[in-house]
Amino acid sequence: MAGSQDTVAGPGASGGHATGTDRRERLRRFWKSDFVRSSPFWLIPFLLMGLAVYGGIIWNFLISLTDYEGFLQPPDYSNLDFEMYAQALADPAVFSTGRNTFVLLVAFTTITLILGIFLAILIDSDIRQKNTVQTIYLLPFALSFVVTAQFWLWMYNFQNGLVNTVLGLFGLGPYNWIGNPELVLGAIIFALIWQFSGYCMVVFLAGLQSIPNDQFEAAKVDGASIIKTYWRVIIPQLKSASVSAAVVLMIFALKIFTFLYAMFGTYRPPKGTDVLATLMVREAFNLQNWAYAAAIATILLAMGLAVVAPYLYYQYRARAL
Repeated sequence: MAGSQDTVAGPGASGGHATGTDRRERLRRFWKSDFVRSSPFWLIPFLLMGLAVYGGIIWNFLISLTDYEGFLQPPDYSNLDFEMYAQALADPAVFSTGRNTFVLLVAFTTITLILGIFLAILIDSDIRQKNTVQTIYLLPFALSFVVTAQFWLWMYNFQNGLVNTVLGLFGLGPYNWIGNPELVLGAIIFALIWQFSGYCMVVFLAGLQSIPNDQFEAAKVDGASIIKTYWRVIIPQLKSASVSAAVVLMIFALKIFTFLYAMFGTYRPPKGTDVLATLMVREAFNLQNWAYAAAIATILLAMGLAVVAPYLYYQYRARAL
């Protein structure tokens, strides 16, 4: 019996020793892996980014659950509730600025995509001075929001702006593009389209140049016109480029505060262009309603996630397939 017990215990002990050896071997390989050896280069920036970005997002959300009203006293985290969000849902200013934000987001993104793909098709058709035309349309994208705002502030000048001067040649105007609430949002959208259409052109041009010429030749042999060839064959293959460009455009549309502040020099732009971003800054810095401003910031974050999340899911599905 003793011998049989030793026989039974032997493999168990040997198995335990082997398991411990395997564990140590895996641990040794882990510590020698590229992931661990490269950690001094990426770990500290990763932690700092996590603290500054994700820590700031979490803190902003916590602030929105308090009654924090400024720097005179610290926020009270003992009584967290959603009172600020209820107040925002009942605030007419939130609805009006939200409507302006939505109109700007949709109109700017849609028109810029259409103009971008038109320019890309035009340049892909081997027009004369193609490189010069491409550079001219791409140049505005290299400008900052501040420069673009000041440029179009001069262009829209009521007395001697270039827009009213050109319209005057045809017996039109002058129009108060900046001061008229019915025109100012359209004027802002047009300025943004001017700045970002070149970016969309480059994105779509890269997509067009990746499509084999055989498809053009096949469509030509089948008797398809140029319009049908692009509408039925080419443009459907630009879906990935369209989604990528649309996400970038919508993110910039949500970050419109810099443009509006640079153009109007105030936290309260004209009625037609007051958006959620300007309302958020005004509530925080003018009225010291920091908790309410944090709630509006969270709403803006949710809008941004609503834009980015479907794109990330689309990219994930595309790679999985």
